[in-house]
Amino acid sequence: MAETADFPKRTDPARIRLTLRTADLDEARAAIGAMFYDTVMDLLEPGQSLDADFEMARLGPLTLGELRCGADVRMRFDDLGAYHVDVPLTGHLAWRQAAQDVAVASPARAGVFQPEGRTTLERWDRHCRVLAVKIEPRALVRHLEALTGDAVGPSLRLAPAMDLTTGPGRTWGRLLRLVVDETMDDRGLLRQPLLAARMRDSLLTGLLLATDHAYREALDRPVQGGFARPVKRVVDAIHARPEHPYTTTELADLAGVSARWLQEGFRRQVGSSPMTYLRDVRMDRVRAELAAADPEATTVGAVAYRWGFGHLGRFAEKYRARFGELPSETLRSR
Repeated sequence: MAETADFPKRTDPARIRLTLRTADLDEARAAIGAMFYDTVMDLLEPGQSLDADFEMARLGPLTLGELRCGADVRMRFDDLGAYHVDVPLTGHLAWRQAAQDVAVASPARAGVFQPEGRTTLERWDRHCRVLAVKIEPRALVRHLEALTGDAVGPSLRLAPAMDLTTGPGRTWGRLLRLVVDETMDDRGLLRQPLLAARMRDSLLTGLLLATDHAYREALDRPVQGGFARPVKRVVDAIHARPEHPYTTTELADLAGVSARWLQEGFRRQVGSSPMTYLRDVRMDRVRAELAAADPEATTVGAVAYRWGFGHLGRFAEKYRARFGELPSETLRSR
């Protein structure tokens, strides 16, 4: 019988929680099916009793969990339909997918699963507590496309193991530990949607940097010959409608990436934030309008307000810093 169960708990529209402590095999199987994948689950050792302890949560395109079975079990799955990583905190997890040989995940080596391929956890030992993360394929592919500016398509395959003892893999494992802990805390900072989105993006970026795949080198190459596609979409939109009252969130939605990614993409490729770039484009339009205007028929204030600059003193300072003269001097120069 379950000692505690919350099956499932919705705390906000993008967040679903399930916690379970049970000795019932069918109940444990149903919980894993509800949050991760349908499975056939068997005890491997006669006389052992299940002592499952599951904490799982769905955050947008990610499902996170900390899971322990408390007995030696085997689980069998069809195609997962998602990328998946298992990071044992203790014990060992023997697994295989499709035609590959049996691999062993441990606290030093994570198991990395593809969306396709019949999957078997040959032995999840009774000492093994696992941090698990399920990633919707389109979310990971789209994130990779945003980072590289290249089309990826459905062919992304991740290496089946990740070294957790050093380098990016160790950092990613620590990040996963932090995110799982915070996800299970109903009073934690991940209740804030903006922070939750940033942490999800960090997990996706970290996974792509910590595992081998065909696009790994592209992540390290500086962008050549122009902007990555999301940045270019925003640059084009700003030049087409600089008068529009854009926000960072609106620009990120237009680009198809997170606000955090857009800020970092602009910093690396443009050298400023999206809103600073927008301000500079508007400043250029102000200068062009002042240079062509009749000083007897218009004022600096009228032009500045029309382009969204509400504080004339600060506007004049930034204008002079950018163009080497006051806006009134540009207007009189005609």
